[in-house]
Amino acid sequence: MAWLWNEPPIKPFRQPQEDAPCPKQTVYTISKEDQRRLAPYLPPKRDTFLTEAYRNDPAVSSIEEDEQASQHNAASKACLRNLWDNKNPTNLPHSTNQVKLMTEGLPHVTLTYAQSLDSQLSLAPGQRTTLSGLQTKAMTHYLRANHDAILIGVGTANVDNPGLNCSFSYDGGKIVELAEQPRPLILDPGRSWKEEKCEKLFRLARAGLGRAPWWIVCEESVGKAKVKERDEERITNIKDIGGDVIIVGKYANREDGVEWEKILRALWNTGIRSVMIEGGATVINDLLRERNQHLVSSVIVTIAPTYLGTGGVVVAPPRSKADENEARLREVTWIPFGQDVVMAGKVARN
Repeated sequence: MAWLWNEPPIKPFRQPQEDAPCPKQTVYTISKEDQRRLAPYLPPKRDTFLTEAYRNDPAVSSIEEDEQASQHNAASKACLRNLWDNKNPTNLPHSTNQVKLMTEGLPHVTLTYAQSLDSQLSLAPGQRTTLSGLQTKAMTHYLRANHDAILIGVGTANVDNPGLNCSFSYDGGKIVELAEQPRPLILDPGRSWKEEKCEKLFRLARAGLGRAPWWIVCEESVGKAKVKERDEERITNIKDIGGDVIIVGKYANREDGVEWEKILRALWNTGIRSVMIEGGATVINDLLRERNQHLVSSVIVTIAPTYLGTGGVVVAPPRSKADENEARLREVTWIPFGQDVVMAGKVARN
């Protein structure tokens, strides 16, 4: 069971606050050819963004679908099946696994991150390390423009002061509008998010240049009883800018990870059909382990021409079987972006 803290409906976005300053944004774009090469790894285009109707509850609001939302989801799944049966070349999702996930009520998941030549994300735990060049940063914003939501782990949120909005322009001038902005998602099973460390995220939401975040926590988090007062403080801060809280799944420790299928299904039930997962290492490694990798639709990795050396944060999922590779990609494409190279692929199914 998943729960929304706030009474529904959750608004897809809200108008900027009148007194909010409007930060300057860099405009990013990539070539039509690069867009074409990335297309097989992206979710299908959508005409609508979020499903807004849910069953009310006086205390909390369940994400369980009401009749209207249920009909919407059924129609969405029927449309996907029809597209697949008729092999519609324009709207057809790019793999049988993607169709299977979406007809089962699970969003398209794109796992994307930047790493060094020695598979590291940063110089040390808790240390922000810039790896992507300008061209691959533009590619990242193009990916954001094509997803309903961006998810990061709490460690990344506390360190990077991320904006988690999209500054992509299809014509090189006008940035995509608020209705096309992805929803920021902060995965925080242990309830340790320091939202004051995400000043940029809150500032962009207030200015109407990005959506307000949703805070994803687990039903049974470590130290839950001890931080109840702090929880309420976070919730107030999040709701003040139009965000909300989703409580879903169980969590015991970092090694065992979170219940990804429950989390992704809860997001589907809010209307989210695609999630771009940007890190950090704990999130990436957990999704790439054997028991979770079937939930990943595509993997897009930026490789920077640098070695960080020993002591950094590494992408290396726990090995499930001692004498077998943990994960392998198929249908791989390599795309140069400036001094970096981007590898895009799909997880091979056993």
